[in-house]
Amino acid sequence: MQPPLLTTRRDFLRTTLLGGALSWTVPSFVANTFSALHASADGALTQVTTGKDGPILVLIQLAGGNDGLNAVVPYSNDFYHLARPTIGLKPADVLKLNDTLGFNPALAGFKSLYDAGHMAVINGVGYPNPNRSHFRSTEIWQTASDENRFLTDGWIGRYFDNACAGCDPTVGINIGDRLPQAFSSHNPTGISMQNPASYRFMGAGLNDDEEAAYRSMYGASPDDGHGTGNAGGSVSMLSGTVTLNNGQSALDFLERTSMDAQVSSDKIRDVANKVKNVATYPYGGLANNLKLVARLIAGGLPTRVFYLSQGGYDTHTNQRGSQDARLKELADSVKAFTDDLTALGQFQRVTMMTFSEFGRRVTENGSRGTDHGAAAPMFIIGGGKLQSGIVGAEPSLAPADLEDGDIKFGTDFRSVYATLLQNWLKTPSTAILGRQFDTLPLIG
Repeated sequence: MQPPLLTTRRDFLRTTLLGGALSWTVPSFVANTFSALHASADGALTQVTTGKDGPILVLIQLAGGNDGLNAVVPYSNDFYHLARPTIGLKPADVLKLNDTLGFNPALAGFKSLYDAGHMAVINGVGYPNPNRSHFRSTEIWQTASDENRFLTDGWIGRYFDNACAGCDPTVGINIGDRLPQAFSSHNPTGISMQNPASYRFMGAGLNDDEEAAYRSMYGASPDDGHGTGNAGGSVSMLSGTVTLNNGQSALDFLERTSMDAQVSSDKIRDVANKVKNVATYPYGGLANNLKLVARLIAGGLPTRVFYLSQGGYDTHTNQRGSQDARLKELADSVKAFTDDLTALGQFQRVTMMTFSEFGRRVTENGSRGTDHGAAAPMFIIGGGKLQSGIVGAEPSLAPADLEDGDIKFGTDFRSVYATLLQNWLKTPSTAILGRQFDTLPLIG
């Protein structure tokens, strides 16, 4: 029987004959990692779910601790107005969702999505024994750990390990200069980039002859017109120590990953350049990043998870101006993104989740701001089978019901993760989250 044709450069590289024939002409790391490449490729050369029809999860981190009470405002609650005499929003100013809750007026874009049935608001999301440190609470959210456990792998990284063996490196993309801890995994997967033009192989310490030999295997020259920037090509992009249990050294792994990165960088530029945005986006970094994500989705990149971050939510002083500006940027950018995906025929494939490491205290401080708190609402946006509306009971603001001045959580954030993993990404969540958490009525 005639052997199957090799259809990609990666297939060609992964043949043992090629490894033997070229071992004396290519960089030394290729010879050292050839058998590992061949073994890992056996039976897993392509991603089962393609970029053309698979579900996509877009995560947006609201870094700094978004104040949930001034985002989803309990406008009819007397305790809210007593606790926030200067920064509280008046009932006449909010965009009402029901008789007790309303959006901050800066979230007009979210209100439009909510009214159209494309948004769910989850009340009081947090975890037991909340930690008010930015670093530690972010770590808890990104690793899906208990407060007293310290994990290295991220929850998305464990999803990659459990559900994405053999997938393209672009199965996970962080838009930024450093992989988030959420992507940390046993078999590191995913890439970081700031823009397609700057995401390219740069040699990473190889001399010119080695890079030329490396690129010649792919039919590309070192100077191929792709620009000179390098966002995402550095070892420093990894969020933690690389520990491999498959016999490869960390150096072999990184150099092997560089081979994949060179191929994926070319593909990313091609995909990003073949699709034009249709919607009008606001000015700002988050909007620009979402514009890129829309093009990558519409272009058919086989990515399951996109990760973005928006900062500026640590509002200890003069909160109203700064938080309102961040919320407007968020809502307007997301609304433009969903309009774009709709026009491009892709919105039904996408679910978005926002999260922040904690909410803020109920009572405002002396600087017209709020200090680090605990539970807060989360926003889920989707064009597919999302069940819109308000999920979970509205938290009590009565002083006797607070926990050290904070709202008590009503929904464990890992229940949100479990719901998205099981009902959207169609992946069992127990192995990823460590135990089974209750799911929420979010995905029909």
